[in-house]
Amino acid sequence: MTVLETTQIDTQVINLTASAAQAVQDLLAKRNIEGYSLRVFISGGGCSGFQYGMALDNRIMENDSIIEAHGVKVLVDEMSLSYLQGATVDYVDEVMGSGFKITNPNAVSTCGCGNSFRTKDGGEGGGGGGCGGGCSH
Repeated sequence: MTVLETTQIDTQVINLTASAAQAVQDLLAKRNIEGYSLRVFISGGGCSGFQYGMALDNRIMENDSIIEAHGVKVLVDEMSLSYLQGATVDYVDEVMGSGFKITNPNAVSTCGCGNSFRTKDGGEGGGGGGCGGGCSH
């Protein structure tokens, strides 16, 4: 298990902004749960080949990387880490909506909704970088 015990995230791994950390803390407080971390992962699917996922999780798996930033623990499994290396998780509150947003330097194209992506080495889906109204995220 890789454990990074720092107050700031190593941007070579994954970065969590202060606003994203606050959103996670607010969500944990609203649900009245303690001992949970933010799990960030990727899975196959979406319009562009891979899709992002996030969940509150209280289980640490053997091959998880654990990062702490702004008082929030972030868990990333070994497979997802290779696709999320250097990515930034942010929380945006804009006129068109609010929510978590991932900026990923490994993505060569993303779906119009921003929830799925394709990398240089794979993850080619049928969407070609645009949803065409077919996103179900």
